[in-house]
Amino acid sequence: MQPPVTGPQHEVESARVRVKVGRVAAVLRSLEVGGVQLVEDFGDDVLPPFGAGLTLFPWPNRVRDGRWAHDGKTQQLDITEPSKGNASHGLLRNTEYAVVAETGSGLELSATVFPQHGWPFTLRHRVRYEAVDDGLVVTHTVANLGTQRALFAVGAHPYFRIGEEPIADLIVSADLVERVLLDDRLLPVGTEPVVSGGTFDLRGGRRVGDLDLNYAFRVRPSGDRTLLTVESAAGARLELWGDAEFRHLQLYTPADFPRPEGHHGGTGLAFAAEPMTSPPDALNSGVDLIELDAAQVWSSSWGVRFSPADES
Repeated sequence: MQPPVTGPQHEVESARVRVKVGRVAAVLRSLEVGGVQLVEDFGDDVLPPFGAGLTLFPWPNRVRDGRWAHDGKTQQLDITEPSKGNASHGLLRNTEYAVVAETGSGLELSATVFPQHGWPFTLRHRVRYEAVDDGLVVTHTVANLGTQRALFAVGAHPYFRIGEEPIADLIVSADLVERVLLDDRLLPVGTEPVVSGGTFDLRGGRRVGDLDLNYAFRVRPSGDRTLLTVESAAGARLELWGDAEFRHLQLYTPADFPRPEGHHGGTGLAFAAEPMTSPPDALNSGVDLIELDAAQVWSSSWGVRFSPADES
């Protein structure tokens, strides 16, 4: 039997929570709370559709022409999005992470990015998935194994759902502060504030089916670190939260997301909310890049909380 294309699979759980992770790209395959599926899943024999569940390191989103500069030297990354001429979603999306630690409720995976085309740093990236009472905690830990100061950013690519509720009818809310303006290659050309009552004002809640999104935003979290909420008509509530470094979201509503049989088989609307520590093309802009001196370690978390309809 052919192994899953996302590598060896691991499951962790708490009393109400079950999490499935593949080792390639430390991909989040499944998240269930109380039997309710909260992320788009996919078959063992397919690549993660539209990047579903991938860990994005050492940068999320795109780098224009794969080119950037560090300490006065031009760096040329391999082009991994040929249709748009960009380097996309980091350097580990096809790398199998190694297991560092595994318990009943937690899994920690590790991979190292070594110097290569367009990338001069040596960084060890660890991802820990922890099933907790009300959802999932994902902790990223980065160690600079090199001898020079390093730059990086972190992101993740979940597509959210609430069980079998129609995606179009889900209500999404977020306090979006600023939108990244994009060209036809989905690269930033500026920013603009999100205007109250405007197209991208989600503070009062909007149906996913009424949105057409493929933009990055800077977000203002609530007091409990919530970045975005998704609610069903019945009152179930999913909260995406993040530590202080996760202040950017890529929101994406593809209409042709492929689904396996038994889960509205065929293609249809999906909703991605990608927590990121920096906006697109940050290796060129420098916006919110994390700087890490030699031998230093950095860590930050994001996660998901869920309340079923009878508890919301």
